Parts: sequence; structure tokens; C-alpha cells
Amino acid sequence: MTNYLDFEKPLAEIEGKAEELRAMARKNDEMDIEDEARALDAKASALLKDLYKKLTPWRKCQIARHPERPHCKDYIEALFTEYTPLAGDRNFADDDAVMGGLARFDDQPVVVIGHEKGHDTESRLKRNFGMARPEGYRKAVRLMDLADRFGLPVITLVDTPGAYPGKGAEERGQSEAIARSTEKCLQIGVPVISIVIGEGGSGGAVAFATANRLAMLEHSVYSVISPEGCASILWKDAEKMREAAEALRLTAQDLLHLGVADQVIPEPLGGAHRGRDETIKAVGTTLRAMLKDLSDKTPKKLVTDRRRKFLAIGSKGLAA
Repeated sequence: MTNYLDFEKPLAEIEGKAEELRAMARKNDEMDIEDEARALDAKASALLKDLYKKLTPWRKCQIARHPERPHCKDYIEALFTEYTPLAGDRNFADDDAVMGGLARFDDQPVVVIGHEKGHDTESRLKRNFGMARPEGYRKAVRLMDLADRFGLPVITLVDTPGAYPGKGAEERGQSEAIARSTEKCLQIGVPVISIVIGEGGSGGAVAFATANRLAMLEHSVYSVISPEGCASILWKDAEKMREAAEALRLTAQDLLHLGVADQVIPEPLGGAHRGRDETIKAVGTTLRAMLKDLSDKTPKKLVTDRRRKFLAIGSKGLAA
């Protein structure tokens, strides 16, 4: 059953009516409603194109958060072979909000790390809705050290509303853990490629996305703060999240223009959740091209280019 977003309610009514007609026909063989159902399908298709023709930043935020979007686990299972998860930060605990381990991509050994939100109530609670604690970032640092030691490219899949802001996380050094993960991204002499597959929220995302190449799915978002958080701080009213989303310039298209993102990966009409296999395949194609592009660079060149890339952020597109 499709989960419809607020702005998709008219679409839900049309698609629901078409499905209702077909369900009635299945119960009564004498009913001939296929022409009417096809007309509703055509109407729904036209409305879908119209809705997604020019999305506002807030609507893109809603799509990026859609519960049926492919998550980190889906990409790992579809694109990587011989995935061997490595758990724990060797200090406090394992963090289920962060997946990571050794794998092969096109038979090339890599280290893959990502935020996992979960797909149902039980798994979302287990994964803490993709909000990592300090031990998650320290696990990522451990995996990046491993990648650097053995010369393995690092691929990160970003999908988090932000790092977990709970009391225990703060007591265990949340900000320091995020800073160490960001620092490690800048230090390692192997290719680092990051894909924002949903939300890229605050420092919790930057800790995985300080990469040589950063790609974003068409309807993903990446920002220093959520629109609701920004609205609460600036206007003391979380309901002004639409205005905040406009001001933050958090869409993939904005960030490509500003030089933060290197590439925007197209999504199927209606978002990644309406074409999961197609989206995952597109991400695989992008990873393949980026790995090839970085394959002949020396460790020193990779580190230098990565640092220059981030020092240059903000110098492009500011006059727009």
C-alpha cells in the first residue's frame, strides 16, 4: 500500500479509485471496467507529472523522508557482494544506526558505511531512525582507518535527520566523535565517495560526506539543520518550515549550483520509492564512474584534492 505525502492527496484519490474498480472486477467477472480504470490511470499519470514538475524545497524534504525510499541496507544488498559487517567502536558499544563493513563493488574490495533508518516500527526503533550516537561515528573512524591501511576505497551512504541529541550521546562526546569522523574523512589516502540517498542532516551527515566526490539523489536534501529546527530558532515557530526550507537552499539542485555536490542522480517520476530498482541501479552507475575517475590518483593527490574541494565551498554561486 502506497504512503502518499500531503501534496499527493489528489493523486491518492484517483489511484485509489482505479484500484477499487479493479478490485470490484476481480470479485465479479461480468463487470467490464478496464476502460474506466485505464482512463483513471492516465489521469493519475498526468497529475503525477504535474505535481513533480516544479517541487518546492519543502516538498523535496518530504520526498527525501518518505518511509518507502530505498535505505542504506537496500543499496548494500543490491549493489555489493560479500558484505561483511564489522560492529562496535572498540570503546563503548555498537550503534545500529550506522551500518559498515567490508564488501566488493564490481568485484573491487571496498569499505562501505552508511546511516540506516529502518523500514518498520521495530527496525526504526532499533536503528534509532538513522540518528547515530558517538559510538556510530567512532565505528566509522575505525572502518576508515582499516580502509586506509589496506588501500580500500570508502563509499558512504548518507541518510540521517542528524546526529542523536540525547543526554547519553552528549555525555559520551557526540560533537567530538562527529569532528573526529569528519577529520578522518579528510586524512585518509584512499578515494572517498559519498551519496546522499535521503536526508543529509547537520554534522551527522557531514561526518560521512566529507568526500572526494559527493553525489545526491534528485529529491534528497543536505543542510546544516532541518527546516523545522531552523524555523524554531529563527522564528520560534516550527510551522514556518516551508519558509526555512526555501532559505536554506538544501536541495540537490541548489547544492550542485553552489559547488557542494558534484552530481545529481535522477530519480524516477514520483521519487525513488516509486522506482526502487531503477534508483539503486542509477546509484550503482554513479559509483562506478566516480571510482574509475579517482582510481589513478595517488594517496597524496586524493588528500590534497579533498581538502581543496572543501576549502573552495562557498566561492561558487554566491551571487545567485
